[in-house]
Amino acid sequence: MKSRILLTVVMLFSIVRLMAQENNKSEVSLPRIPLIGESAPSFIAQSTNGEINFPEVYGRSWKILFSHPADFTPVCSTELLELAQLQDDFSNLGVKLAVVSTDALSNHEAWKKSIETIKYKGRNPAKIEFPLIDDQSWQVAKEYGMIQPSANPRKDVRGVFIIDPSNIIQAVFFYPMNVGRNMDEIKRTVTALQIAQKNKVLTPADWKPGDDVLIKNVRNADEKEALAAQTDPNLYEVSWYMIFQKMK
Repeated sequence: MKSRILLTVVMLFSIVRLMAQENNKSEVSLPRIPLIGESAPSFIAQSTNGEINFPEVYGRSWKILFSHPADFTPVCSTELLELAQLQDDFSNLGVKLAVVSTDALSNHEAWKKSIETIKYKGRNPAKIEFPLIDDQSWQVAKEYGMIQPSANPRKDVRGVFIIDPSNIIQAVFFYPMNVGRNMDEIKRTVTALQIAQKNKVLTPADWKPGDDVLIKNVRNADEKEALAAQTDPNLYEVSWYMIFQKMK
């Protein structure tokens, strides 16, 4: 009797251990999203603009990598239409754009050709200058954590990675399949990041280009005293922990 009980305990222990190992395996195999402040993963892939070595090919430019679940999807098609209309705006900000999807390159080429004929919101069609990247191997999707089984195990989730000239990730966004991305907000975020880096400032909620910015938080009496000693007319205080700098 004792031997049977012992055998049962051993078997239960083995089952629990195997289940734990399987859980650990699944956790390890899940793709990891690169975080803000980390280097942008590099990859070489084919695109509608030929072979692309991302992000190195864009040198010291800002870069934005967009992911899409599939070609010819309605929400993503509207996003490409909007992105194409804003190409000059992003170029003026020194930003290079790239779009990735797990569909085949032939599908990308057909999708691009179709979109370049569409009149949307009463505007003339725009030629897509940025590359649509073939990721059938899921290399890019895995490197950037864009395959998330709980959403769709075989398609990229709709991510956006904003990458600075040093190829460091500065912002990450993920969107569900049924909600379109706001390209103006992405452009605003790039502008805010550039202003913040260049001037060592912070941007407040709902900041728009030209609005006043915040200076770093004053955390002690010495910093407060040093700030008070300045005669900069462009600084004004809303609270001791919220000090603005005029931009106009």
